[in-house]
Amino acid sequence: MTIIIRKAMETDAPALSRICLLTADAGSTAEALHDYGELPGLVYAVPYVKLPTTWGYVMVDDLRDNEVVGYIVGSTDTRAFETYAAEHWWPKLAERYLPSLAKKPADERYMNLFRNMYTAPDACIDFSPAHMHINILPEYQKQGWGRKMLASAVEFLKGQSLRGVWLGLDPRNNGAKTFYERVGFTHVDGAPDNNMGIKF
Repeated sequence: MTIIIRKAMETDAPALSRICLLTADAGSTAEALHDYGELPGLVYAVPYVKLPTTWGYVMVDDLRDNEVVGYIVGSTDTRAFETYAAEHWWPKLAERYLPSLAKKPADERYMNLFRNMYTAPDACIDFSPAHMHINILPEYQKQGWGRKMLASAVEFLKGQSLRGVWLGLDPRNNGAKTFYERVGFTHVDGAPDNNMGIKF
């Protein structure tokens, strides 16, 4: 196995969407929960290769025909990202995915979310304007690739004069929380329990 980490591109969007679905249920596959399997990625992955203020890196396995097998993505300016998405991203999805189409609760939740997207807690923005998401296919986890992708992200963010980054995690995903704690993330003061951040 030879893994390469490179900058994410807009053409990676389908792969990011797939990985997001395969890890969307607290780190496990959410395929059975959705008729519209693209929905998790439209929130947590695809915007980060399409909208302003975004950045990302992907893991590519050259033994699987350069397949993308993991990613770390985010925004350098969360409030600007939220503002742009509220005008240009969520309304189009709300128009395309009507809640009346949903037969499964998870699909309905995402379709309603497009109509009322949450915004980041002020405590997180006070910690850093930058946020991130990271997902790696299960067979590539626990091999150090998460640390390596995070190192690429930190190097990039430092170059943008940023000194920290935060994330939100599914409180059910104990494996992810353990990983974040191991690499230096701690709870963001004043934010909900599922928000963690790291200074650098």
